Amino acid sequence: MRVVAKYSHKGGEAFIKKNHPKELQEIFSVIEAIDASKLRTKKSEEKTMPGCMLYDPKRLNSEFLTKFRTLGWEKVRLKMLTKVPEITKVHQGFREMDLVKNRVGLEVQFGKYAFMVYNILAKMTIFAKKGKIDCGVELVSMRSMASEMSTGVSYFEQIKADLEYRGVADLDIPTLVLGIDA
Repeated sequence: MRVVAKYSHKGGEAFIKKNHPKELQEIFSVIEAIDASKLRTKKSEEKTMPGCMLYDPKRLNSEFLTKFRTLGWEKVRLKMLTKVPEITKVHQGFREMDLVKNRVGLEVQFGKYAFMVYNILAKMTIFAKKGKIDCGVELVSMRSMASEMSTGVSYFEQIKADLEYRGVADLDIPTLVLGIDA
């Protein structure tokens, strides 16, 4: 696979190049090491493309996570609880980041669009506030690749437009969005 496009949110690319060059190089190395042609294993049952062989988002995600973990990247989970006085209950749950290494948070997103936005604008902020990361990287497919997956898969062009139009908020963290393709 290869990186086709980059979007630097809140100076993400410069921040990561300056403070985490080794981790950034590992990210590019893993992307280049993945042979996406071996992951075109999902037979479409969708009306718009019946019988077509598509990239399998779950297998793509798994391939990335496996390769990163061999380089020492680890999943990080935060316990979360919040009181709901109106119903006299305490809600317990967790938030999980795909991979973290040396304060770089990495999300591999081949899922629905809402998760891509959530990763960058909520989850990464939570992990930074809790002292686990100081910057983030979001890996997403380009639209050309997403069109060869099930419908509804998020893609780079969407998140870039949203982040540009939204602008930067004080609580955002430096994030680099990488658009990848087979």
